Amino acid sequence: MRRLLLALPFALLPLAAAQANEHNHAHTDEHGSLDAHEHGAARLNVVLDGQALELQLESPAMNLAGFEHAANSAADKAKVATVRSQLQDPQALFGLNAGDCTLSEQELESALFEEAAHDEQHADEDESEHSEIHAQYQLDCKKPSELKQLNLSELFKRFPATEKIQVQLIGPSGQQGVELTPAKPSLSF
Repeated sequence: MRRLLLALPFALLPLAAAQANEHNHAHTDEHGSLDAHEHGAARLNVVLDGQALELQLESPAMNLAGFEHAANSAADKAKVATVRSQLQDPQALFGLNAGDCTLSEQELESALFEEAAHDEQHADEDESEHSEIHAQYQLDCKKPSELKQLNLSELFKRFPATEKIQVQLIGPSGQQGVELTPAKPSLSF
């Protein structure tokens, strides 16, 4: 699964650099430069290659859980469990209602998902660091030609602190990079 996703940033590097350069020229005074860890912002890499659809979501934990510290309270642990549960449904999160796709692999990674004992043991260390959540999915699509768009409406609805998602996509129509928001949540393949 990671083979295609690892190649994605290199394939889209010229497109991303051009878009970032254009974005910075247009909004330098208003927004400044984009940090690697920016609350409200996430990244999504998507590759549709034959019948294989791979997605990789990277987001600050703040966008999804509402906090980045170790989940020590019962309320925080319940929130982390809810986030994990919601991330286990990529078809709903990414609006994949066509293509007859089934989930074949899934990896959810975050310091927040570690055992409570680990969190308590490293709580002091985790307090000073930014926590991220990484979700990787591989789906097998029997009818990939029926996949027409990616719709992140549900993702924005479930995680309202996510204000924008930088999407890099390689699909049948070529490469594209776009910023999706709650007001503009979809992208054609």
